[in-house]
Amino acid sequence: MTSFPAGLTRFRDLLQQRLGWTFADADVGQMEKVLRDRAAAHELSERDYLDRLTGRRWDAELAVLAEELSITETYFFRHSEQFRVVAARVLPERILARSAQRVLRLLSVGCSSGEEAYTLAILATEARPHRDWIVSVVGLDANRRQLRKANAATYSAWSLRETPDRAREKWFRQSPEGYHVSPEITAAAHFMEYNVADDDPQLWQPGRYDVIFCRNLLMYLTPDVVTAVVGRMTRSLDTGGYLFLGHTDSLGSRPEGLEVLHEAGTVFYRRPGAGHQHPPTASRPARPAPVANPAEHYSRAFALMRDDRFADALAAISEPPPAGVREVLLYGVLLAQMGRLDEARAAAHRLIDTGGPHPDGHHLLGVCHELDCADQAVGQYRLAAYLDPAFAMPQLRMGLLARRRGDDRGAAALLRTAQDLMLRESDDRIVLFGGGFSRIALVSLCRTELESCGVPR
Repeated sequence: MTSFPAGLTRFRDLLQQRLGWTFADADVGQMEKVLRDRAAAHELSERDYLDRLTGRRWDAELAVLAEELSITETYFFRHSEQFRVVAARVLPERILARSAQRVLRLLSVGCSSGEEAYTLAILATEARPHRDWIVSVVGLDANRRQLRKANAATYSAWSLRETPDRAREKWFRQSPEGYHVSPEITAAAHFMEYNVADDDPQLWQPGRYDVIFCRNLLMYLTPDVVTAVVGRMTRSLDTGGYLFLGHTDSLGSRPEGLEVLHEAGTVFYRRPGAGHQHPPTASRPARPAPVANPAEHYSRAFALMRDDRFADALAAISEPPPAGVREVLLYGVLLAQMGRLDEARAAAHRLIDTGGPHPDGHHLLGVCHELDCADQAVGQYRLAAYLDPAFAMPQLRMGLLARRRGDDRGAAALLRTAQDLMLRESDDRIVLFGGGFSRIALVSLCRTELESCGVPR
């Protein structure tokens, strides 16, 4: 573990206690500067500043620290696949569920400068059956500077870079200052300063919200705060309400009080209840019947693959036809190795359709798409990494694709993660997805590519 000066360690611990945020070693430089600057601004030594921060709640100073240390990158319709699901599936369901109340309530946690909250307001306003329906979107953030931008509702063209032309023309007015959000949309959105480490019973009323977005925030919070925030969000969703997280966040395959759904290349969550139970087994695709001695066939085929005897391995796993999850996965990987991509895709879909969200299945789809559509490949790799944050292979593949696009900065972050995860990657995944390379060779590949990005070892 990296050792830091005592004052900096104390500062980090205080930020974790007061804001619920966690910090990586790479954040040390910024933290050190903020500590030095804030102590000087109050004409205090760093020790006296930390003593004051340790004492009674110093809310004004915490707000400034949130401004200095929070990450604020966002734009309208960011990760459009999630908003497509909201428009096509989520809002029609919620409008039916709310037909008696005629109100839609949506929440954006960690809303930054407001683009996400306004995007939700646009979609809900367009979806409402009649103008007498109430659309209420609340945006929460600890950064006062960003909340001021949200309330100003004026944005640069860069913030609208993913906005569909139709929405830009209908809901924005251009002026020399930038693009102003329509008054009809700003009237639907309200912004609040909120520290996720604190509870607020009024904000988190049970069953209040139809949709909650909390994207790319949980990864910055301490485990205790993550547990508390997820619990609040789950309880405050109405029955049948939906939760969307960022691609960097995952609640696992069986989160308490939620069911996991996947559609249009993204994973999201729903609070189940009456009318929203899991589909009965009979309505799902039938699972293949088990075969005699499947372990024997798998072990033989896997050993052949380990020796790069792909054709022999494919023959061994194909007779009898593969039935279990790991057999179908090996079968699909071998098909991909042999260039039979359509059949490999079918095997990957079979995994996903019969077993729910399946990270290895999505990774296999990414491998199949690399030759014909790099964007679809990245989407599948991102989904695989989302479903299993410990899965090194999709991080590596995304890093290599980013290098191919010339995005060295993005590639470096992905390759660094891949390098760290590769040391703990399972032996089976090394064989299945390592392209014949050993673990040591894959780690070396990560390091070599990082050096090419200009990042030292």
